[in-house]
Amino acid sequence: MPTSRPLKVGFQIPHWEGGFGGKTPRWTDVLALARQAEDVGFDSLWVVDHALTLDAEFFTGIGQPVPPEFADETPGGYWEGWTLLTALAATTHRIELGTLVACTGYRNPALLAKMADTLDEISGGRLILGLGAGDSMFEHRAMGYPTDQLISRFEEALTIVRRLLREGSLDFAGTYYRLEGFELRPRGARPGGPPILLGTLATRPRMLRLTARHADVWNGWIAFGRNHPDVVPPMRERIDAACRAEGRDPASLQRSLAVQIAFFGRRVPGSEPITGSPEEVAASLRALAAEGIGHVQVILAPTTSETVAGFRAVLDLLDRG
Repeated sequence: MPTSRPLKVGFQIPHWEGGFGGKTPRWTDVLALARQAEDVGFDSLWVVDHALTLDAEFFTGIGQPVPPEFADETPGGYWEGWTLLTALAATTHRIELGTLVACTGYRNPALLAKMADTLDEISGGRLILGLGAGDSMFEHRAMGYPTDQLISRFEEALTIVRRLLREGSLDFAGTYYRLEGFELRPRGARPGGPPILLGTLATRPRMLRLTARHADVWNGWIAFGRNHPDVVPPMRERIDAACRAEGRDPASLQRSLAVQIAFFGRRVPGSEPITGSPEEVAASLRALAAEGIGHVQVILAPTTSETVAGFRAVLDLLDRG
């Protein structure tokens, strides 16, 4: 669907307990929201890769204040994101599908590459493969995954996933993973696989280096903090510097942000979301595009059928240029 939008606008599917207007969404709710988002005109749908709700340790790990409701959080849960995304690939038609982001420590990286290639086939080449090292130590411990050397483990996993998707086969002997003559056969909708998005803070030099070296898209999550264009220039400077250090043209790395847009005065406590009339929200998104952001993943607060429907006005305004 050709438009004159200054940036792509994605929709975060709420697949956690209490995420659907205070209720826990069932599969029928998820499917209805996804189809509604496609009809309204969103460019992409996104799921997260968590099994249990975020705890206070997550927020301290990303350098953001702990919202009061997470300070003494009793663990809740999520529907499993990859399973949902596969179902959505078979039940939607136009809209892109992404992981925001898949933790490479939760699955063998060769299997993860196989999953991504298969999902890209099911969707007809609509997958954006978001990857990250994992940000919830609580979740890692609860499921029994290693919590040591996460970035080193991620670097090996990223190498395996990327090379398998781009080249189709790989022998690999690392500290944490080993492959012997593994091949991706048959191949999915795109011979080189889906684009790879890496989620990382712009304050983590090693992750920025890996992003500059390997990613097609960088993603920053600012939804629980300040969601306004003035946060972008400092991040952009660090990302550009990382690209130049790797000998890469910074313009070749796409930029995306996960942002919160609040309706009816509702927001995550402690955050500074985008809010206002459709005209004001559209103006904020245009301002993010002017700062070099090419894709946003929108977390609606609250997320209901009504707020998704109401977002059509924002998208229509963006389409007018």
